[in-house]
Amino acid sequence: MGTHAGVSHIRIKEAFINRGVKSLYLGLKKTNKTSKVHGASLKWFQSDIHTEMDDDSIRKRKESQNGSTDHSMDAPTKDKKPVKATVLQKDVGLLSGICLIVGTMIGSGIFISPKSVLLYSGAVGPCLLIWAACGVLATVGALCYAELGTMITKSGGDYSYLMEGFGPLVAYLYSWTTVMVLKPSAFAIITLSFAEYASTPFYPGCTPPVVVTKCLSAAAIVLIVSVNCLSVKLASYVQNFFTAAKLFIILVIVVAGIVMLAQGNTETLSNTFDGASSSFGAFGLAFYNGLWAYDGWNQLNFITEELKDPYRNLPLAILIGIPLVSVCYVLVNVSYFTVMTTTELLQSPAVAVTFGDRVLHPMSWIIPLFVVFSTFGSANGSCFTAGRLAYVSGREGHMVKVLSYISLRRYTPSPALIFNGFLAIFYIVPADINTLINYFSFAQWMFYGLTSLALIVMRFTRKDLHRPVKVPLVLPVIMVLVSCYLVLAPIVDKPELEYLYCAVFIFSGFLLYYPFVHVKVEWARTLMRPITMHLQLLMEVVPPEKN
Repeated sequence: MGTHAGVSHIRIKEAFINRGVKSLYLGLKKTNKTSKVHGASLKWFQSDIHTEMDDDSIRKRKESQNGSTDHSMDAPTKDKKPVKATVLQKDVGLLSGICLIVGTMIGSGIFISPKSVLLYSGAVGPCLLIWAACGVLATVGALCYAELGTMITKSGGDYSYLMEGFGPLVAYLYSWTTVMVLKPSAFAIITLSFAEYASTPFYPGCTPPVVVTKCLSAAAIVLIVSVNCLSVKLASYVQNFFTAAKLFIILVIVVAGIVMLAQGNTETLSNTFDGASSSFGAFGLAFYNGLWAYDGWNQLNFITEELKDPYRNLPLAILIGIPLVSVCYVLVNVSYFTVMTTTELLQSPAVAVTFGDRVLHPMSWIIPLFVVFSTFGSANGSCFTAGRLAYVSGREGHMVKVLSYISLRRYTPSPALIFNGFLAIFYIVPADINTLINYFSFAQWMFYGLTSLALIVMRFTRKDLHRPVKVPLVLPVIMVLVSCYLVLAPIVDKPELEYLYCAVFIFSGFLLYYPFVHVKVEWARTLMRPITMHLQLLMEVVPPEKN
């Protein structure tokens, strides 16, 4: 075994040194000092490589690859590319940031079922006002997050802000709930919607078999995760393309609606407040459903570390993206009302498809095609940001450490992305995943409220922090009040035992926090070391370098 093992060790060592991966060595050293690679102990590998990869040699290697002269080498090194630090790269510009916000917010809802707001408001006028008001409220929330994102320039969104405002325990409960349930289940729902509309043309006159939609959904998850693992730039290009596609079909619907208005189709848009609901609770539910259509306004905060010039691009993307979505939502609804009465809209299984059949025939097929594009783009944006949350949670020690590792070749958080994809496929299996996400939806607004409250708290406790963007204090106060209402409204309106189960799951995080995060029991660390090491070698991932 001696010769074979020796050659194997030399090859491994040379590969690590040539790539300049000090962090991989450190990761292996932290992981397991006595584990075996290729049948031989890592002890020889560590002792031998330690003498060659000290800080001085790393410095010299980086200098030589950045263009300085190394007299021990025969060829000049000035043509070599600079060595990138093993961290997530700043590859997301302003356009990609806008597309991430717009592309994630606009999914299939505005095309398929924008009728919940109309149902609870009771008339066209209040319905359009609520859509516009929800856009204003989403902008208010996003401006609060713009202050937080430029003040705390860490990825992870709410997680990083809750960590700074309330400490690790509240941040852990957020990551526990969001990483394990909210993000992967939302990813699963979007891909199921994609699969349903992508498979429908192949089953004319009937509903596609469940097994077909679930298999197609799983395939979409694998494809999207693969794209995001390959390259941040590639994932951004995919997001930009599908955002452009959904904006194109929205433009088609809006222009068609304008043409119908010009032709005098204004029957539904006259006497718009007749039959309006007078119930305060009904208006509350209409707002609740409208705000869920705007969910995703905080997506850019999850990738702050990868955003070019975040102090400029984060607030600018928010100020462009969310009003754009608001205008699109209001104009699309106006277009629907030029073709359909309120009764027809409420009875339509897919509102945009009905609109296309009446206005765009024989080109009506483009509507379901672009709905497929829209859902795929929304799923890609959801995956992109979910991976960053798991990555930051792992980096802070609130999830397993391997989730914070970065691909050596691609500079993407591939373990975190794969983990999110795996959970999403798991959530596809149950019969009715929508029930799960509906009951957990109150938790999302609870954390929005806590994050806004953290902004208020840090105005007094962290006055030393630099705030390039500073919003009036009344805005986070409004967000806290709205969040309290949206958390309590569905529970008070229709109390069910399932809400208690969801609360029990959220607070069960306490049972895991104390032994595994606060105390860090030794047996768990011993169990994870070999698993982490083998996952590192399998996926070629390393701990991120500290800036």
